[in-house]
Order: sequence, then structure tokens, then C-alpha cells
Amino acid sequence: MSTPVHDVVDPEVVLAITDEVWQALLGEDEVLAMIGVPLPERTLSAWVGITGPWSGTVVLTVGAGTAEELTRCLLLRHTPLPPVVEAEDVEDGLGELANVVGGGIKGTLPGPSVLSLPEVGPVPPAGAPVCRVDALWRGQPVSIAVIDHVQDPATGAEPHDAKKSGVSL
Repeated sequence: MSTPVHDVVDPEVVLAITDEVWQALLGEDEVLAMIGVPLPERTLSAWVGITGPWSGTVVLTVGAGTAEELTRCLLLRHTPLPPVVEAEDVEDGLGELANVVGGGIKGTLPGPSVLSLPEVGPVPPAGAPVCRVDALWRGQPVSIAVIDHVQDPATGAEPHDAKKSGVSL
């Protein structure tokens, strides 16, 4: 990649993309405030990999309760809300948010890239930070991080293989 990723993806770009996604998927009144507050002990992360001239991962991390509330907002916009939000729905909802944010960030990068399918878990993949945005949504902390892939020195393998599971755009 001729342009360093730091020159293209910075906190302002990440916040602008995430704010657009929040309003489109959660509602026009749903905004993020760029205020750094520590994440709670119990968190859930969703991430997508970007593979191309630059390879990295976009990670969305929130508290477990915030993940459930985000899912409620997503579901409420599309269907009547069930009395209980299942764990699978929470993973799908958080994964969808990470997928759309990751796609927006991928769109800022030069050259063709491939976006992996979203993954969800308590611990995101490791990597060298490019930038991180800590924000508040409804008073709860939200973290969006863009990280460089860390290759395994023995195999050269990256944390995920976007070419197998993603879509090239």
C-alpha cells in the first residue's frame, strides 16, 4: 500500500463511519459521543478482517449489556421485539454492526480489498493498533479499533483468511 493506513484511517474517519452506521441501522436519534470511558469487565467483541494492499481487522467492543441493547435497537427497527433477546441474536446484531463499520472503513482504503465474515467473541484477535475510538452510546462505552494483522512468523498465517470467507468489492 503506497499510502500508509495511518494517513487514511484516523479516529475522525472511524467515528464518522461508525456514527453513520449507528444512525442508519439503529435510528436517526442514536448518536455516539467521542468520550473515552473504560469498558466494563464483561465485554463482547465483533470483528471483520480486511485483506488487500493493507490487511487488518476492525473490532467493535462493548459491554455484554450494551451488546444486548444494541441488538434490541436493531431488531426493533425491523420486527416486533421478542420478550427475550437470545445470545445468537446478540452475536448476529453485533456482528452486523461490525460488518457494516468494517465495510465503511474498507471503502476508505486504496485498492481492491476483501472483507471477511464477522466473528464474535469475548477476545478479539491481537494486532498492532492503527487507531482506536472510545465513545459513549446511551451512556455506555463503545470501542472501535482498527488493528494491523500480526502474521505468525513460523507460517506467515494471518489471524483469519478473508479470501476464503469474504466478498471482494
